[in-house]
Amino acid sequence: MEIQGRNEASQTEAGLYQRLVDAIADYAIYMLDGSGTVTSWNTGAQRFKGYQASEIVGQHFSVFYTEEDRRSGLPAHALEVAASTGTFEDEGWRVRKDGSQFWAHVVIDPIRLENGGLVGFAKITRDLTERQAAKEALRHSEQEFRLLVQSVTDYAVYMLDARGHVSNWNTGAQRIKGYLPHEIIGKHFSMFYTAEDKAKGEPQRALDIAAREGRFEKEGWRVRKDGNVFWANVVIDRIIGDDGAIIGFAKITRDMTQAREAQINLERARDSLFQSQKMEAIGQLTGGVAHDFNNLLTVVLGGLEILQSRLPPDPNITPLLENAIQAAHRGSMLTQRMLAFARRQDLKPETVDLSALVHGMSDLLQRSLGPSVMIEIQFPRFLDPVRVDPNQLELAILNLAMNGRDAMPNGGSIIIAARPETSLSDHDGEPSFDRHICLTVADRGEGMDEATLSRAMEPFFTTKDIGKGTGLGLSMVHGLAEQSGGHFTLKSRKGEGTVAELLLPIAVDSIRVAGFAGSAKGSSPPGSNGRPLAVLAVDHDRLALMNTTAMLNDMSYRTFAATSGEQALDILRREKIIDLVIIDHAMPDMSGAELADAIKAEFPTMPLIFATPLAAKSLQSVAKPLRPEDLGRAIARIQIPHQDRVLV
Repeated sequence: MEIQGRNEASQTEAGLYQRLVDAIADYAIYMLDGSGTVTSWNTGAQRFKGYQASEIVGQHFSVFYTEEDRRSGLPAHALEVAASTGTFEDEGWRVRKDGSQFWAHVVIDPIRLENGGLVGFAKITRDLTERQAAKEALRHSEQEFRLLVQSVTDYAVYMLDARGHVSNWNTGAQRIKGYLPHEIIGKHFSMFYTAEDKAKGEPQRALDIAAREGRFEKEGWRVRKDGNVFWANVVIDRIIGDDGAIIGFAKITRDMTQAREAQINLERARDSLFQSQKMEAIGQLTGGVAHDFNNLLTVVLGGLEILQSRLPPDPNITPLLENAIQAAHRGSMLTQRMLAFARRQDLKPETVDLSALVHGMSDLLQRSLGPSVMIEIQFPRFLDPVRVDPNQLELAILNLAMNGRDAMPNGGSIIIAARPETSLSDHDGEPSFDRHICLTVADRGEGMDEATLSRAMEPFFTTKDIGKGTGLGLSMVHGLAEQSGGHFTLKSRKGEGTVAELLLPIAVDSIRVAGFAGSAKGSSPPGSNGRPLAVLAVDHDRLALMNTTAMLNDMSYRTFAATSGEQALDILRREKIIDLVIIDHAMPDMSGAELADAIKAEFPTMPLIFATPLAAKSLQSVAKPLRPEDLGRAIARIQIPHQDRVLV
């Protein structure tokens, strides 16, 4: 009875274990006999491998292996290892009933009797296909990411350990910084910094900020392997491990040298454009003011000189008149400089040998500058001639030299040099090379700071004491250069002196700019036909017009006056005896140039004179303020075409 009870209890316990194993659906749990034949089959095995118990019990377990594994003897090897070592564990591909494969984790344990005899094996299989797929996906992703990082050549992408040592190195880092991986991995990243930044502790400061705030970004100079520096944008991000500790840093560096240079060039171009626009606006304002002031001086100076010619000498009056005339002349010189800055002076360009001109005025320069200043002239043996007004150029060189002397109160040297210069420009969409001569006047004086340099060419701006400068010298040089088809620049630093560069166009041929002269045959000088010359004066300013007619009357000419272009044309059509027309250039409604065109259309042989400080290349001109002797010389140069006139 006792034995029977134990057997029944054992059978009950075995039944409970069987039900437990059958209830497990996430694991395939089954038994093999000593040869590997399946002797039991649970629900999990049926779910994983697709076989019903009736289909697989009695079959050899090698049917679950791939053909390749069977050929290699893996099933038998698994049983041998389990029997000899007590367990066998492996992962690999296994085959379902439908032929599909899954990734399995397999454990085989031997089953022995109490005496040690082997009766079979317990086999547990788990389907890890999803985990393996995720693992493969992760491995593939890591491989792709590694390829991606290594393929980046425009950025240096690499990692640092927690202390700042380089732990990997991509192709971009190699290209930008010049180091091969074996040359840099393990080295501290501070070797990319300049000596100055290392002395200030910048590398460690960058890591400290990244560690504390999670990210560090900055731009600055970095050093390549060959010692050259480049401008870099640097980003450092901290890397946190699963335990929250910092395990290193991700570092991305981009070479911004070209972008920085482009930005600097753009800012310079913007500054240059702004300066050009400012100078143009100031020039327009200055030119307009100078022109109106010049008209007033014409009235003042002309009236004073007429009074001087009409009044008898008087010791109480004559000196006052002479002083007033001298003051008016000084005012006229000021307006000429203002007009020079505004590019409105009357230039007489010629083909000029710069070397001969500068050497020819060296004695004048030396006397003007004094014994404490030495002049050094440095010209090449051969230099192309330039196209410029020689008188205005001499005045410009003298102005620049005087400025250099004033900048050297203790004396020194002024160097006048010249060199050819070629620049690429765009003319009507076609690239071309412009040839110039660069004339430089350099001193080793006090120099100018940036604020002073930016305003140096503005009219009336001066750093000299009151009464020692008008502030028009440099603006006059600027106007001369621009009107001559060149350019004027100043280069200066505080304590390092100043270099003035006057760019002048090379004279490509012998262009003659001459005043207008009548070309009709049989012309005769004024007054030779037995009557006074009849002159029509045209000026919108009535005060200036009155002075001009007074001067002409004093010269015994018969005068007609008009205050507009239309009125002048009416007089010419009505009065058939007009021999000459004197025109003010700047008139409202119809300008002097437009009036000249209209006169030439109706009266093609009529001689014309421009009375103006403006440049008049196609007409004979006389400078304002008008002086009797200048006006007389201008009229004397005119050839009056012979016409049958009605004598009056």
